[in-house]
Amino acid sequence: MNRATAAASLWPGVLSSGAPRETLLVRLLVGWVFVSEGLQKFIYPDALGAGRFAKIGIPLPQLLGPFVGAVELVCGALIVVGLLTRLAAIPLIIDMLVAIASTKVPILIGHGYLGFASPAGKTGFWSMLHEARVDVSMLLASSFLLLVGAGEWSLDARLKHAAEPARVPAAGRT
Repeated sequence: MNRATAAASLWPGVLSSGAPRETLLVRLLVGWVFVSEGLQKFIYPDALGAGRFAKIGIPLPQLLGPFVGAVELVCGALIVVGLLTRLAAIPLIIDMLVAIASTKVPILIGHGYLGFASPAGKTGFWSMLHEARVDVSMLLASSFLLLVGAGEWSLDARLKHAAEPARVPAAGRT
């Protein structure tokens, strides 16, 4: 039993997917957004990484800015290739829930709360919906991938297939 087969046999629920190959389109969308955002947290740390985290009230911004950037990069890349897709979706769902709680809820309620900063621009329901469109899309798409898996065109599917025992036709049948 090679390493891929051994790993796949330990993770049947993680690797399984009844999703069609077109799930690749959702994976590419989610992965592209998270890889891009993760990279930008390192390229523009003051605007999108630790500096932004400090501005909006995220604790330990010098630690969490790069950590979240790395999580977005790694999990986004795993989702693009369809490797451990269900597991990679979990931290991205948490990421989006924190983003909504820390930046979109203050827009909705018109002030900061629980240590999160007050919004700088327009506030209210419609402003929050406008600002939350990508976060909600990524939350729902990541949740979709958690629920259905990577689909047929993925490394998960290849690993699962490699772990399945070869099917031998029954004697006397052709």
